[in-house]
Amino acid sequence: MTKVIYLDNNATTAVALEVFEAMKPFLTEEYGNPSSMHTFGGKIRKNIDASRQAVCDLLGANDPSEIIFTSCGTESDNTAIIGTLRSYPEKKHIITTKVEHPAVLSLARYLETQGYRLTYLDVDEGGMLDLNELKSAIDNDTVLISIMHANNETGVIFPIEEIAEIARMRNIAFHTDAVQSVGKIPFKLNQIPIDILSLSGHKLHAPKGIGALYVRKGTKFSPFLIGGHQELNRRGGTENVASIVGLGVACELAKRNLEDENTRVRKLRDKLENAIVEKISNVRVNGNKNSRLPNTSNIGFEFIEGESILLKLDEKGIAASSGSACTSGSLMPSHVLRAMGIPFTFIQGSIRFSLSCYNKEEEIDQVIEWLPAIIKNLRDISPFTNKKS
Repeated sequence: MTKVIYLDNNATTAVALEVFEAMKPFLTEEYGNPSSMHTFGGKIRKNIDASRQAVCDLLGANDPSEIIFTSCGTESDNTAIIGTLRSYPEKKHIITTKVEHPAVLSLARYLETQGYRLTYLDVDEGGMLDLNELKSAIDNDTVLISIMHANNETGVIFPIEEIAEIARMRNIAFHTDAVQSVGKIPFKLNQIPIDILSLSGHKLHAPKGIGALYVRKGTKFSPFLIGGHQELNRRGGTENVASIVGLGVACELAKRNLEDENTRVRKLRDKLENAIVEKISNVRVNGNKNSRLPNTSNIGFEFIEGESILLKLDEKGIAASSGSACTSGSLMPSHVLRAMGIPFTFIQGSIRFSLSCYNKEEEIDQVIEWLPAIIKNLRDISPFTNKKS
């Protein structure tokens, strides 16, 4: 079997071996319920506490009690938004952006049917926000600003420090979906007035089915899942101990690998991107080049369809994507690229390469070797006019 060159890490990541090994005892030997009165179950509590501390340390937060474990990034986003709205029932205005992940956008559209007023901020051609538009959108009825930290399709990083300060000055709750940025760029939440932050384990080499929510002390917050007393009464449900332990180890590894992510991985991404631009005509890099995650490159190839490129790459054992994994079944063009005003001839041929600390230079060299021929062959049979190699 051909070894996969995996360049779809924004969709999901491989579970790190260290994470897997740390999880195993809690699936086979230490299987007690941490809420049990007996020692066999109760002793597991210290492992959950250690993982909570590891998440806290990666985020640069003040107190591990500010971390709530969830099942995934979507639950974290929904909890953040609905928990805030329940805390301020008298207010009905929410501000977000046109390029959010479906976990936020789909909920926002649902909330519009429930009497809430939504403002969707625009982005420019580079995928960046105009903070003056944000300031102008705020009114006395604004209850929440929910803006992602880094875009999952383009890797564009939003200025959440300034956004958080704008929200603080107006006494408005601020939530950021940081699912794509946690573990890739440094965080210092003890220095930024973010109220609530979402993350997901499977984006940083922990397993699927585990996430976390940071809720700053003093932030008004109502639980989304109501049940037992778990998570200090903030999220009912028996703890997913093995995955919580795995997330803790993944956060420790991510903190250790931040320098590699922002040096070696960034150089590999730039090498791939620069070679594509140099060797293939009629291409464009989608997204602001100066404010992007170090691992992400979204590239549009004119005159062909992205799905065709992905199929040809897949035949070579190369895994990439055309955008968000959560919208891969949709026939609609990327809502992110449409919001950026990218020409349709590039949108339909846009694919995303997203690297991790496990990628090697020889893998990037292989992609650089094969991709030009793939693009040429597809353009040769393309139905579009004025096609070029």
